[in-house]
Amino acid sequence: MAERKMSSSRRNHLKSLLLQVGQALLEQEAQEAEEEKRRYMEENCPALSVPTSMQELQELCRKLHKEIDLVDEERYDTDIKVSKSSKEIEELRTKVQDLKGKFKKPALKKVRMSADAMLAALLGSKHKVSMDLRANLKQVKKELREEEKQTADWRKNIEDKAGMDGRKKMFETDA
Repeated sequence: MAERKMSSSRRNHLKSLLLQVGQALLEQEAQEAEEEKRRYMEENCPALSVPTSMQELQELCRKLHKEIDLVDEERYDTDIKVSKSSKEIEELRTKVQDLKGKFKKPALKKVRMSADAMLAALLGSKHKVSMDLRANLKQVKKELREEEKQTADWRKNIEDKAGMDGRKKMFETDA
């Protein structure tokens, strides 16, 4: 036969029993935690006896300062250890990602920057060379070419190009 359905009163009764057991367990855990806390405080923090004289009070302060210094040194050491281990973990994660080959490439943003600004950003303030490309180009003097053409005798040029030899020279010089 198929499983019978449980009546609602029985289900509510079982649910209330489970809640009572759970509540008892929570109360017991809370009592155990409180007892553990009390035991720890008794072991590590003895009862403070307030001294009556000034000299005893100063000794107590010196003692407390020494203990505080020791605790601070331990805290600093543990902070350094934690930071080193977290860096190692991050490096290992990146190595694992690289080995898997499933590496997300970040979306690059378009940046408008001149060549001078880019060099300054890359090389720092030490580099002050301007990237004026036109200044580095070879300058051609047009005035000299015009003078050369004017000094040549135009009659000689026509005589050289006359006839078949002249046409041959014209093609050789132009090509």
